[in-house]
Amino acid sequence: MNEARSRALKSESEFLAGVQANLTQSAPRLLRGSWFERSEDQDPSAVRAALIDAGIFDRGLEKEFPGCRRIILRGFERRLIFFRREASRTIVTVLSPPEALLDGGSPRPVTLADLKAHVRKNVGSTRTPTLIAVCAPHGFEPEAWNTRWDQPNVRVVLVSPRDGGGDGGWKVRPLWEQADLRIARLFDPEAVTDKLKRIRNTLEERGGDLLTGGVSARTVASELDLPISLVEQAFEAICRGERELQARRVQGQLLVFRGAPVDDAREGRAMSVAEWVRSLFSREGNEAKKINELAARRAQLAQRRDRLYEDIGRLESKENALVEEGKKSTSAVVRRRLAAQVAQLRRDISRQNTTAAMLNQQINVISTDIHNLTLIQQGQMARLPSSEELTEHAVAAEELLETLRAETDLVTGLETGVAETMLTDEEAAILREFEGEKPTAQAIAADASTEAAGEAAAELLEWPMEPDEPKQAERPKPVEPARKPERAKESERSGPAAE
Repeated sequence: MNEARSRALKSESEFLAGVQANLTQSAPRLLRGSWFERSEDQDPSAVRAALIDAGIFDRGLEKEFPGCRRIILRGFERRLIFFRREASRTIVTVLSPPEALLDGGSPRPVTLADLKAHVRKNVGSTRTPTLIAVCAPHGFEPEAWNTRWDQPNVRVVLVSPRDGGGDGGWKVRPLWEQADLRIARLFDPEAVTDKLKRIRNTLEERGGDLLTGGVSARTVASELDLPISLVEQAFEAICRGERELQARRVQGQLLVFRGAPVDDAREGRAMSVAEWVRSLFSREGNEAKKINELAARRAQLAQRRDRLYEDIGRLESKENALVEEGKKSTSAVVRRRLAAQVAQLRRDISRQNTTAAMLNQQINVISTDIHNLTLIQQGQMARLPSSEELTEHAVAAEELLETLRAETDLVTGLETGVAETMLTDEEAAILREFEGEKPTAQAIAADASTEAAGEAAAELLEWPMEPDEPKQAERPKPVEPARKPERAKESERSGPAAE
């Protein structure tokens, strides 16, 4: 299974599962009908035809293509006593051209012609009011998104992943005027928790904007294609969880910016406007409040500056279009008119740039004051020790180190003396033997004398009444190699005496 087909199949599964859960929970409140019946079916005819055209006759590949499954929810109302009639019909389908998902093919967006053919095929009779949701894993062309569906008794909702099947949410758009957004949200498979997670991730990604200005709820809602009310609720919840984030409503817009944490226990009484201004620029007072007020003002100025930059960008685009039109035109009158328009646009752009530069300077001044107040607050929060305390602690630490050093030297000397006392010559020789050293002559003599003494003691125990001289003559003492000549002379002298 190639990657495009795998992502499309994953999008189909997530879409159908999410919509089915939404219909089970909210269909009785939003759709017509006293009771509902749900059914599922599969239609692999389009996939099978595409495989046959490609010369592939593996029936097992049909399960790897999206677009075969469909959910139908019928709403019924009681008629008379024993009869019923179909009051509504909701169809949930997935449209993905199978030819583009074959090996070697490239996925493409769904065209308006493909959409119309798919809707006619699935709706059939229009006697019953029908609501059909069409999901395209690889999106729709702009013509399909912007169309208005005028078929009677048929309403169409288009759904598509925002990033081609990742975790970027879903784009849902009804194709009829004055649509009820609650009905459109039935076909949004993304859970509210996932939407809140996307809002939080977006706010974390724009951490630089939180430091230098602020983030508007309207901007995030437009970027993520989410309701602005949901974004505002998420912003307020995030600010309650993080004390440094502040939320302020400025000119009808909710702005979030990074300020200073405010201690609730130090909140003062309500003050007048004059006292507020005096406390804002005074040298004394609560620095956290000053930082937050200045940060709110900086966020407001930053939003105004960003709007100016957007206006300047639109003016520059218009200027470029007029310049290109003037280059292509051959009429002197048209060129003169275009030249006047371009000159006026450039003057407007210059004025807007001047205003933006002034806003930047104001933001810079406020940012400098916020920086200084933050340093003051951080210094007060640190509660560093005084110089007398630092000196006293340093002297105490030095004395402790000296005492510990003296005790360590004493213990080391004692351990060395004990080790030297308890180690015998024989153990030292064995240790040297472990290390690979050859035994010395003194060690060999000590071993020989020990062995001779042991043998003599054994002979005394075995023959206690016999004299020792014959035995000593019969069993000479072991001699060292270096003293062999002297001991040989002694044995020669003792020979005649023994005879």
